Amino acid sequence: MSEAGTVFLRQAAAVISNCSSPIVVIYGYSAFHYGNLDGGPSMSNRYSGSRVNTIQLIAIPALITLAITVLRLIGEKQRWSATWFSPAAGGGGALIGIVWLVPIFGVYFAVKLSNAGHAPARPGRVALFALLGLLIVVVGFVIAFQVSQPGLLGAQLSLGLAAVVATLLQRRAWPELFKTLLAYGYAARIPVTVIMFFAIRGNWGTHYDGPPPGFPTDIAWFPKFILIGVIPQLILWIAFTVIVGTLFGAAAVAIVHRGKQQRVAAQA
Repeated sequence: MSEAGTVFLRQAAAVISNCSSPIVVIYGYSAFHYGNLDGGPSMSNRYSGSRVNTIQLIAIPALITLAITVLRLIGEKQRWSATWFSPAAGGGGALIGIVWLVPIFGVYFAVKLSNAGHAPARPGRVALFALLGLLIVVVGFVIAFQVSQPGLLGAQLSLGLAAVVATLLQRRAWPELFKTLLAYGYAARIPVTVIMFFAIRGNWGTHYDGPPPGFPTDIAWFPKFILIGVIPQLILWIAFTVIVGTLFGAAAVAIVHRGKQQRVAAQA
């Protein structure tokens, strides 16, 4: 056996002897079997990097999101500038809002996962899956508003079904990013759902209890909460978070990957 082979086997034995889980051994074997040693794709392209704790990864973004949610609520209750804290139904495009965080944290999560060795082999394929998800949601909107009024059960169920399909589709393209964005989405939207429960019950006059145009005024507060609170926040906005976050994340990783390739080519 060559000296290089002897050194490799010694290092492999040391890694295996320090493993606390057989999964790590399997990952190590996969890295050897599919990595550059046998001419296959690099380890960074095989989702076989270091383990990433999803809760730790989303903790700070979730806290930032919660802080902005609370600030938004206070601003609307205090009737601060509508440009920043619009109480209009749907948010009115207010500058203070958690929707703007989705592309930012999509990039953040994607880069973190990529650096940990969980980069997709083809970022372009990931972006295509995200675009397909957006298309499915758009079709869902069209069908929903054909079968029912905005916000009512028929429309919400049709749109919700399309959103679920479009969301789950993203798992096939980049499982680690899908799991991270899904966890972040619920961490961001559950507090909003809780706020909407009290806002709708108490008629606070904020965007948290404002129904969409054409929504019936004779619906009791709890069914209203289910229709414009639970379904949108825990299904529709989750789809938005996962799909848009995936699209921006894939674009960021593709740019970073291309930059690395250009630097390597320049040094060659």
